[in-house]
Amino acid sequence: MAKPGRLGIGIVGAGKVGAVLGAALRGAEHAIIGVSAVSDASRERAEALLPGVPVLDVQDIVERAELVLLAVPDDALGPLVEGLAKLGAWQPGQLVAHTSGRFGVGILHPARAAGAVPLALHPAMTFTGMSLDLTRLLDCTFGVTADAAMLPIAQALVVEMGAEPVVIAEADRTLYHAALAHGSNHLVTLVAQASQLLREVGVEAPERMLGPLLRATLENALASGESALTGPVARGDIGTVAAHAESLREQDGGSRGDILEAYLAMARATAHRAEHRGLLKPEQLKDIERALEGPDHNSPQP
Repeated sequence: MAKPGRLGIGIVGAGKVGAVLGAALRGAEHAIIGVSAVSDASRERAEALLPGVPVLDVQDIVERAELVLLAVPDDALGPLVEGLAKLGAWQPGQLVAHTSGRFGVGILHPARAAGAVPLALHPAMTFTGMSLDLTRLLDCTFGVTADAAMLPIAQALVVEMGAEPVVIAEADRTLYHAALAHGSNHLVTLVAQASQLLREVGVEAPERMLGPLLRATLENALASGESALTGPVARGDIGTVAAHAESLREQDGGSRGDILEAYLAMARATAHRAEHRGLLKPEQLKDIERALEGPDHNSPQP
C-alpha cells in the first residue's frame, strides 16, 4: 500500500460532498487521479475545487485508483457498487470508501468479495460545495465504520482532511444518520416555519429577529443539554400553550398545515421530556396534552 499522503484517489460523484472531500484529500498531498461529473454543475464544481483533475468515466476511475471515494446518493450506492462488481472493476487490496451516513461497510460487500477493503466515512456537516467547506471541515466530525483492522486507515484519512473521526458500529449506522437528519434537516424546517409566521404578522426581516435567539438557544442546548429548556411548555403555562395551538388551528390550511402539525408534535415531545426531567408534574403533562388536542380538551379534568 502506498504511504499516507501518496494514494492515488478517484472521486466518483463531483457533488457538493465529493468535490470538497477530494479537495481536502488533495490538500493532504494525495493525488486525485480522476473525478466523475455528469451534470454541468458537477463539472463546474470539479473545475473549481479540483483544477487540473481529469473528468473520467466511473469504470476508468475505479480501475486506476488505489482509493475510490464514492460520493453518491444513498439509493444509488448499492446498485453502483454491484454494477461495478459485475464489470470486474474492483481490485484486490483497493480501498473503497463511501460517504453515506445511512450505510456502513455492508453495502460494499460486492467490492469486498472482489478483494477490496471497505470503509464508511460520513462527514457530519452540511455542504455548500464551495471552498469555504474546507475550513468548516476543521470543526467537523466523521462517522467512520470499518473492520477493526482497517479502522486506523479510515481514521487516518479523516484526520488528514482536518476533521475528527468518531467510530460508529455497523448496526448503528441508520440510527446515527437519523439523529443527524432529525437535528439538522428538521432544524431548517423549523426555522422556515417560524420565519413564515413572522412574515405573516408583518416582520420584514425575520432572520434578524430569529438569529440571535436561535444562535443562543443552540449554543445553550449544546453546552447544557436539556437543562437549557425554557418556554411555556417547560414552565407548564397551559393557557399559553392552548392559545398557541388555537391560533395556529384557526388559520390552518394551505402552507400553514405543516406548521400546526409540527408545533403540536414538538410541543408534545417537549412536554414528555420536561416531565421526565421533573420540570413538569404528571398532571401538568396531562393538562398540556389536553390543551394541544383542542378547545374541547383544554380544561383540567377533576
